[in-house]
Amino acid sequence: MKVHDLQPAEGSNKARRRVGRGIAGKGGKTAGRGHKGQKARGTIPAAFEGGQMPLHMRVPKLKGFNNPFRVEYQAINLDILETAGLDDVSPETLYANGLVSKKALVKVLGRGQITRAVTVRAHAFSKAAESAITAAGGSVERLPLPWGEGRPPVKGNQFTNR
Repeated sequence: MKVHDLQPAEGSNKARRRVGRGIAGKGGKTAGRGHKGQKARGTIPAAFEGGQMPLHMRVPKLKGFNNPFRVEYQAINLDILETAGLDDVSPETLYANGLVSKKALVKVLGRGQITRAVTVRAHAFSKAAESAITAAGGSVERLPLPWGEGRPPVKGNQFTNR
């Protein structure tokens, strides 16, 4: 037996009925659609509900949008820096002590007091935190953002940002 000898079993393949081809055979005239009415005519939209307000128009829509360029920082306050006892603070040392997650953008905020001189390297500082650290004799170094100058890369897609 060769490939060209293969054929389907008898009766397994049945030709589909071609309706609407004249009165000679089955399925002529109205072609199985009955007489008149909307279903006897052309296609209707999938969301059409017979004139009733469709579901996609009845449902209330969410207001606003999600900014795809939002920059999310992990906040570290001065009281946490004070209790951590670190003299040289950077995202790596904060991660090693379990205070921030890996590859997090760190922002230092001004809650609490700092009484000793510390060198703080972070991606952003509040004005209160920056002035408190320098007043205590410490220094502040702003780290560059991973994407450089300008806005960050887009997060999400055309559907998640609505």
